[in-house]
Amino acid sequence: MAPAVLGINPAPSCGSAANINSHFAGETELSNSKFSQTLQTSMPSSAHQTRIVTDETTIDLETNGPALRAQHWVMNPPRPPGPWDELKNMVSETFLSHGEKFKALMKQPVSGTISMLGTLFPILVWGRDYTVAKFKRDLLAGLTLASLCIPQSIGYATLAKLDPQTVNLLHSDTSVVPPLIYAFMGTSREIGIGPVAVVSLLLSSMIQKLEDPEANPVAYTRLVLTVTFFAGLFQAAFGFLRLGFLVDFLSHAAIVGFMGGAAVVIGLQQLKGLLGLTHFTVKTDVVSVLEFIFKSVHSSWSPYNFILGSSFLTFLLITRFMGKRNRKIFWLPAIAPLISVILSTLIVFLTRADEHGVKIVKHIKGGLNPSSIHELQFDSPHAAEVAKIGLIVAVIALAEAIAVGRSFASFKGYHIDGNKEMVAIGFMNIVGSLTSCFAATGSFSRSAVNFSAGCETAMSNIVMAITVALSLELFTRLLYYTPIAILASIILSALPGLIDLNEAYNIWKVDKLDFLACIGAFLGVLFVSVEIGLLVAVMISFAKVLLNAIKPGIEDLGRFPGTDVFGEVNQYPMAIKTPGILTIRIKSALLCFANSNFIKERILKWVDDKEGDEDCTKGNAKGRPKLVILDMSSLMNIDTSGIASLEELHKKLMLHGTELAMANPRWQVIDKLRLANFVSKTGGRIFLTVGEAVDAFL
Repeated sequence: MAPAVLGINPAPSCGSAANINSHFAGETELSNSKFSQTLQTSMPSSAHQTRIVTDETTIDLETNGPALRAQHWVMNPPRPPGPWDELKNMVSETFLSHGEKFKALMKQPVSGTISMLGTLFPILVWGRDYTVAKFKRDLLAGLTLASLCIPQSIGYATLAKLDPQTVNLLHSDTSVVPPLIYAFMGTSREIGIGPVAVVSLLLSSMIQKLEDPEANPVAYTRLVLTVTFFAGLFQAAFGFLRLGFLVDFLSHAAIVGFMGGAAVVIGLQQLKGLLGLTHFTVKTDVVSVLEFIFKSVHSSWSPYNFILGSSFLTFLLITRFMGKRNRKIFWLPAIAPLISVILSTLIVFLTRADEHGVKIVKHIKGGLNPSSIHELQFDSPHAAEVAKIGLIVAVIALAEAIAVGRSFASFKGYHIDGNKEMVAIGFMNIVGSLTSCFAATGSFSRSAVNFSAGCETAMSNIVMAITVALSLELFTRLLYYTPIAILASIILSALPGLIDLNEAYNIWKVDKLDFLACIGAFLGVLFVSVEIGLLVAVMISFAKVLLNAIKPGIEDLGRFPGTDVFGEVNQYPMAIKTPGILTIRIKSALLCFANSNFIKERILKWVDDKEGDEDCTKGNAKGRPKLVILDMSSLMNIDTSGIASLEELHKKLMLHGTELAMANPRWQVIDKLRLANFVSKTGGRIFLTVGEAVDAFL
């Protein structure tokens, strides 16, 4: 049994309310055979006929199409999958796919093992076609990467406040083990794995609230390793459970603002090394840092450190500028940090500048670090806080790595698997935490150098890791006289790449609410703390989504001349309104408790406001639209509050002689309307398209 359909008996005009009511009159439930007879006698025949059979009655689809489609297609769809079905599908996609692979492995051990190993280790796939020519390009890229990462490793370890007397600065900064792990498990060819400024800042700014890195460096380092383990655990879990959407909670605008604020904070932190200060504030907000610096410059700063650091900072910035202007000398900014370290170390050694106040690195442990399994602190009183920090680090590191990987993959025209990337990055951080390394991720600066150097595969990361490992064994002692100011200069030279003013301006032009999230993250990091900046950005992004959901817009639609297509009249002035009809599209994917009353009141207000509108009320004695058509093509789902609001809207419109019709309801929507008996309560004026609803009225 199905409801009667608007438009079986066409009305002569939009006329009075009585005419409209008679036009919509009819039984709300008709049998299929009776409905077929009504269709056959109420509308003229057509030259071109397409016949279908329903209840042994032949119906002319071309002639009676609108009514038939509303009756049989719109009102009687199959049941959509429910929440339980969707949950089962999600679970099956997550777990059963792994189970199917395991079953295939049991049936065909050899081929199944090869297939599974190829899935876990993509190097086994692309390694089959690896050639000597590719290796030559990867070798050059890897050596160039190593020249960049060696000084960066020392600098970023210092930024993370790791004590050189406690751990090996180079190895602890993820320059050997994580790149090797990623080369075997990652899917990106260009991404350069290593330390990044933002993750280093996150670790130092959040962990130092639990342990003082200067007063208790051993305990601080243990917490850093534990955070790295938790970060890797979360990252691998995200990939295995296909939860990559969690990373998307940080919108593009929020990341731009967060990176910019973090760059400023990192730059202020480097003033300690640039000015040769012995002690520095543990706070990261700009007010506290500047206040501390103003107090320190009157007594404890060293001009020699500042002169040395500023000179090489100028050199680094000039080489970076030259590299951007001329791509052929991409190698110059890549090796400039290493040249700076070598020259500054020679200057300090030859002039004995360390005896005149220039701060130097001094002793660094040589060789590869031993296992750090026993250093992880799972029973620490700060365990819950450490896990929270690990989650934050995991999300930020994944957001940066996936963004970098996808950017360079688009240049080469291939696709990277986001879930595999998460598993690879998570696994490399888990292993790294067990070998005295802290959180690693994809570095934009290293990836840019790797890409410019012409890398072909992840083999460049292997070359880089081996080169750094050899340097640890052979050249560590030569870094004794390396000035701290140079490390600060290297970090400062990389910060302009984190501040994207052009992108911030584009965000402002395109979306003001997005810019609010961007500037909120920037100011939160700058004036409060890193974690507060992240929280502000996420809250503003969620507020934007909620605002759009709670107060969605509605569109006034008109028909394009000579077509059956309807568009918003404000966007398309050529769209023609039909006299006596108000056609509205709800700009929301969900009609629910949060927005149903707002939408209902907006529609009623529109109906009242249209009184006197010549386009909508032409020919109507009372000056009100006689029919309101809701285009529900954008509405994906509805709840009981939404259904109740539609029923109330129908009743209020009927009190003023205005009918309500709906067009193109989606699968879940029509199913719930049918279960709630909404169709029988309101007369069942539901159509497949807006055009059919308008034509039926006319």
